[in-house]
Amino acid sequence: MASKARIAICLLRNDLRLHDNEALSWAFKNADFVVPLYCFDPRHFKGTWHFNLPKTGSHRLKFLLESVSDLRNTLRLKGSNLIVRVGKPEVIVPELVKTLSDVQNLVFHEEVTYEELKVEKALNHSGIDVKTFWGHTLYHKSDLSFSVNNLPDVYTQFRKSVEAKCPVRKIINVDDVKPVPEGLEEGQIPTMEDLGVKSVPVDPRGALNFKGGETVALDRLNHYLWETDKVATYKETRNGMIGADYSTKFSTWLAHGCISPRKIYWEIKRYEQERTANQSTYWVIFELLWRDYFRYVALKYGNQIFYEGGVQNKRIPWKQDKVMFEAWKDGRTGVPYVDANMREMAATGFMSNRGRQNVASFLTKDLKLDWRMGAEWFESQLIDHDVTSNYGNWLYSAGIGNDPREDRKFNMVKQGLDYDPDGEYVRLWVPELEKIKDGSVHHVWTLPNSVLGRAEVSLGETYPNPIVIAPEWSRHTNKKSGRNQGPPQKQNKGIDFYFKGSQKH
Repeated sequence: MASKARIAICLLRNDLRLHDNEALSWAFKNADFVVPLYCFDPRHFKGTWHFNLPKTGSHRLKFLLESVSDLRNTLRLKGSNLIVRVGKPEVIVPELVKTLSDVQNLVFHEEVTYEELKVEKALNHSGIDVKTFWGHTLYHKSDLSFSVNNLPDVYTQFRKSVEAKCPVRKIINVDDVKPVPEGLEEGQIPTMEDLGVKSVPVDPRGALNFKGGETVALDRLNHYLWETDKVATYKETRNGMIGADYSTKFSTWLAHGCISPRKIYWEIKRYEQERTANQSTYWVIFELLWRDYFRYVALKYGNQIFYEGGVQNKRIPWKQDKVMFEAWKDGRTGVPYVDANMREMAATGFMSNRGRQNVASFLTKDLKLDWRMGAEWFESQLIDHDVTSNYGNWLYSAGIGNDPREDRKFNMVKQGLDYDPDGEYVRLWVPELEKIKDGSVHHVWTLPNSVLGRAEVSLGETYPNPIVIAPEWSRHTNKKSGRNQGPPQKQNKGIDFYFKGSQKH
């Protein structure tokens, strides 16, 4: 009597790729039929935890839909498919098990934060054997030279330890793709409107028209390394503000799992062998390590990364002034460098690393608003939102995270003059100020009325007066030229993959 066919369900979440996907690889090797499954969880399209902001905004959802569609196309070409459902995974999976009857295994990559772990706990009671893998970091959890409970609380110590003692595993090839069970309905990929999210037009000012999917992610990697050699000058250009190639922009595809950090690492190693190895090629890997670090911080501290006092459990009298928050959120603070960055994010879902550091500092140190308001707005808007990097970076900026230096505060005027010396970036995103042609646009409130008149700017009407003016800004508002004197202040090391640096740069 022939044995029953073995069926495995592979639940995909933030791992929307075929390459270097250990969960899919295991399923294809150990089952006769495999159900690659993606669930559009309705909880992801409701409000954020504390302030009820839209949890998944239009830019990130558009990117997600493209990523799911791309993976379906890739799997179809290989003789498989992506099964799509709208619903909670812990509900959908048991329904599939009941429908298919011969499911032996459920496999997925482990996550580390509360909402995802709650789903995993429920899935462990789905009545079938569950097998999990660690697949989101450059350095595997099992290869660390210390237990997660002993994770250093300073990034540099973590970096030196893993660089000296831990190997980077080779990429897992996903071969021998198995078909989905016959007769299983593939499911329609929902539209944004189906999920209750209003679509928005593409803003032509965006530096890069981000498109989701593994195919585009691998093309971007090839472009940044082999086609343009931009990786060889990354360290010098990463603090740019305008353009597609001043930074890698890998963070978005990493956040959705369209590309694996190991794929980037080993491609850079090949580039270093075949073309050049320098500080810039290393610095991309350096920032991949920041991404790892924040995931391990979340694993060590659990829900504490979401608490008001952060991992330091520090009591700070944060304000929750809704008027100030709305001004920050909408790019109407009257501080042009802040407003330009916030408007770029609202229009495109992207903000540079330099911008993220500054708007976060402004919210927490100048406005003294609850950092969680900023973190939840970033979660809503950023196409590269990754929960551990986002919250880790906000804790860092608020002075309640993994930062050995306390009271880090950015000078908004100085930063604008350092990184946008002629005001080009501000004028791009704050068109009310487009007639002010030099760096004085960063402190427009100090300009004489005659200058403002010629620039056709009416403070308080067309463009608001600043909602706050920090005393230290005055040191940089009396220069006739926008070009600042002296070197920029010491930079945060960041993550071109998020924001801390940023997870992105």
